[in-house]
Amino acid sequence: MSKSDPYVVLGVDRKATADEIKKAYRKQAIKFHPDKNPGDHAAEEKFKEAAAAYEILSDADKKAKYDRFGHAGPGMGGGGGGFRGGGMNMEDIFSQFGDIFGEGFGGGGGFGRGGGRRVVKGSNLRVRLKLTLEEIATGVEKQLKLHKLVRAKGTEYGTCSTCKGQGQVTRVQSTFLGAMQTVTTCPACGGMGQTMSKRAAGSDEHGLLREESVITVKIPAGVEEGMQLNLSGMGNDAPVGGIPGDLLVVIEEEDHAELKRDGQHLHYEAFLSMIDAALGVSIEVPLIPGKAKVKIEPGTQSNHTLRLKGKGLPSVNHHGTGDLFVHVAVWTPSDLSKDEKATLEKLRTSPGFQPKPTSKDRGFFERVRDMFGN
Repeated sequence: MSKSDPYVVLGVDRKATADEIKKAYRKQAIKFHPDKNPGDHAAEEKFKEAAAAYEILSDADKKAKYDRFGHAGPGMGGGGGGFRGGGMNMEDIFSQFGDIFGEGFGGGGGFGRGGGRRVVKGSNLRVRLKLTLEEIATGVEKQLKLHKLVRAKGTEYGTCSTCKGQGQVTRVQSTFLGAMQTVTTCPACGGMGQTMSKRAAGSDEHGLLREESVITVKIPAGVEEGMQLNLSGMGNDAPVGGIPGDLLVVIEEEDHAELKRDGQHLHYEAFLSMIDAALGVSIEVPLIPGKAKVKIEPGTQSNHTLRLKGKGLPSVNHHGTGDLFVHVAVWTPSDLSKDEKATLEKLRTSPGFQPKPTSKDRGFFERVRDMFGN
């Protein structure tokens, strides 16, 4: 599934009520339900997409996070290639129907799960991917080497002889009240409707074996430490023709030698000598990518900050670009020669070297007050 806007998927306005959202989802679910569209892969994908959209918009917390951050928000979902907290399989989707359609939906009526057969999903794979600030700034494609479970060639499955492919078994017992009928999950196939008829050499009890594979992952610009990219269907295979699991790519950031990150903003500490701070100087500031010349005005004090607009990092949700802040720190020499000390002694009492703070030169307590908002 693509990383789609859930409002667009369900065809509702952002101000839609909970009842309007539920009604829109019911309409989509009925239209694209697998039982109404057997063998139609496109309809199945739209069915899953509608379920994923409803999962977000029916939950007040998830809806608020999506409205603020989009699919990049913590714990959010967005289908294959999107940032999300976890995948939905067919079991998750059908479990919603008790609330949406009532208890009768999926039982003995027109809609169901293939006569009670259980859809199995393969396990997810999780990998950590380290990125540089340069890669984060522009987005990047990465090759990932995985060791994943795949269905072994030569493995064959056949219809379960116990439940005849239904995934359920029906038992009738005679009691003093009359015949009682119970329906339970098939113990032979675990509800899948199929069992392995031929096991390939080297495979496990499910007919799977671990193989090395290399996939290409596209990382969008602006991602942050801890974000998770979900690649639907790229995880471990499931037995008996089930749905493959997902590949979860967790983003980690490498430290930059000169720049520090704060969300979309970048910070650089520029150390100046007393002479350069007093007389002014042009310095070179690192950018991503490249460098920029920045003019330091004569008389610049420590803790002065320059702001380079639009020189930070882009937003993963395309909400603009951050800024680069250059923090000036005047370096006081500590290892002076005899002649250097003599020169400074002559300047010690010079009027130009006496502190003359103005209202623009904030002291320590003013900075603390601003920091804590008092």
